[in-house]
Amino acid sequence: MSIDLKQLKYFLAVAEEKSFSRAAERLHISQPPLSQQIMKLESELGVRLFARTTRTFELTVAGKALMNEAADLLAKMRMTIDTIRQIDRGEVGRLRVGIVGSAMWGPIPSLLEEFQTKFPRVTWTIHEFGPTVQYEALRAKQIDVGFWREPKLNDDDLRHDNLRQELCFRENVCVAVNEHHPLAKNTAIELIDIAHEPMLTLNLDKSAFPRYLVQCCINAGFEPVIFQEASEPQTLLAMVGAGLGVTLVPETTSRIGWPGVVFLPIKTNPPSANLYISYTTLDDAPVVRAFLNIINPPSN
Repeated sequence: MSIDLKQLKYFLAVAEEKSFSRAAERLHISQPPLSQQIMKLESELGVRLFARTTRTFELTVAGKALMNEAADLLAKMRMTIDTIRQIDRGEVGRLRVGIVGSAMWGPIPSLLEEFQTKFPRVTWTIHEFGPTVQYEALRAKQIDVGFWREPKLNDDDLRHDNLRQELCFRENVCVAVNEHHPLAKNTAIELIDIAHEPMLTLNLDKSAFPRYLVQCCINAGFEPVIFQEASEPQTLLAMVGAGLGVTLVPETTSRIGWPGVVFLPIKTNPPSANLYISYTTLDDAPVVRAFLNIINPPSN
């Protein structure tokens, strides 16, 4: 049996118009091929679909049943085709977003809000991981995109693991000090001004970003005295607020009011806290493509 959708479409037109001539006109075809398709359909099914006399033209019981089923089937097919096209445009699906916690103090929330507005049928989830965990999650296809900060990964390593990394947002690092610290009265400082201060840092073994900041201090002429390490930036800021040391954080961190903490820009060669997005190159997922177009809109 080889019944195709075109035959069902032709049958439905005849059944609804109750006339071969009107159905042919509606379908923009001549009547002979339409009649041939209906006869072929009846032959394939082994039933009569129309009771024809010189005066009447009615559906048989089988024809009435097929009319209902064909209408439902064609409607479902149209919905399926529409959904497939929406998926191809990235309008339907899911997006799993990996982030480092500090990214949510910057532009990521507004980016997600714009994506939600433009693609309301896409389900997205946030997965807060460090860079190393995000990297492995991307390789294992457990997340679709990942956001983390400097330093940018080696291009050869990215190619080896079928990943791509692009710069999303530029940002500098600032110094967070206690409001009663002598440096707090300045509008900006040099990095070397904190050379003898107890340094509070994110875990050095969990991310390349704090190690990069230590190297920036060394490049500025001093090796920082690491007093405490923590997993989350807010823990560091709580310790700064208690007067336990200073820390280096992305400038967007200062958007949130932290009790007892003053954020100071760095005058000369401030370390970068640029935010990168990483994603796999193994497939061209439409939802990921749509998300990337929000970040970097294609030129017209």
